[in-house]
Amino acid sequence: MKNTSSTFVAAKQKGEKLAMLTAYDYSTAKIIDNSGIDGILVGDSLGMVCLGYKDTLSVTMEDMIHHTKAVARGTNNALLVSDMPFMSYQTSVYDAIKNAGRLIQEGNAEAVKLEGGASVQEQIKAIVKAQIPVMGHIGLTPQSVNIFGGFKVQGKADEDAKKIIEDAKILEDSGVFSIVLEGIPSKLAEIITNSVSIPTIGIGAGKYCDGQILVYQDMISMFPDFKPKFVKSYADVGDSMASAFKTYIHEVKNSVFPDDEHSFKMNDKVLSKLY
Repeated sequence: MKNTSSTFVAAKQKGEKLAMLTAYDYSTAKIIDNSGIDGILVGDSLGMVCLGYKDTLSVTMEDMIHHTKAVARGTNNALLVSDMPFMSYQTSVYDAIKNAGRLIQEGNAEAVKLEGGASVQEQIKAIVKAQIPVMGHIGLTPQSVNIFGGFKVQGKADEDAKKIIEDAKILEDSGVFSIVLEGIPSKLAEIITNSVSIPTIGIGAGKYCDGQILVYQDMISMFPDFKPKFVKSYADVGDSMASAFKTYIHEVKNSVFPDDEHSFKMNDKVLSKLY
């Protein structure tokens, strides 16, 4: 069955866990989608894992539309969510609606995700009113990295924790269909999960969330720059790729590849006329 924002909400009501991964290109999206994933996020994390930026702040709307279009071509069953990049919604309600609409209309996304709580509730309400499903995102919000002073766990102090709980309730009231909880203590995530009727999707937020999401390069060890504490490696694809590349280089330099099996043949009579 095709996953939608409505099936996400229904999953929480039935007590079913939701699994999500990021994707940024057609080939990867097709593999992930065929694996039975519930949702695919085209995250602005592409700035780091695909484009080599130090953070997500340099990602543009054009970047997001380009990658979302590619992922959409490989996605048939998962709910396709696209991130609204930095400064695409913070500037005004008008910009928020316009840019969310571009991700749907040009990028073929089925929902959008934006970061923040009370500060963006008017933008969220307007986007939802425009018939675009919205996924919220609170806790460690990467677009606020300069305010946080780095990628640090949020909600450890009581006032900070209370603010995150309040933001979750504001997001629910604003009309989001789910909320990403990133980089917060697991017990705080449990309180939030039990306080809202919409699903919570955790990334570095522990086991009590209604679902989980990871950057796919992280969980298959393809991104060597750093490994967050919350990431579990399910395969060493990075090492496998490096080994394959080295073997290929060795075989080319030593005339092992291509061999007869990987070459095209010519009729001997035709060949004889060429000499």
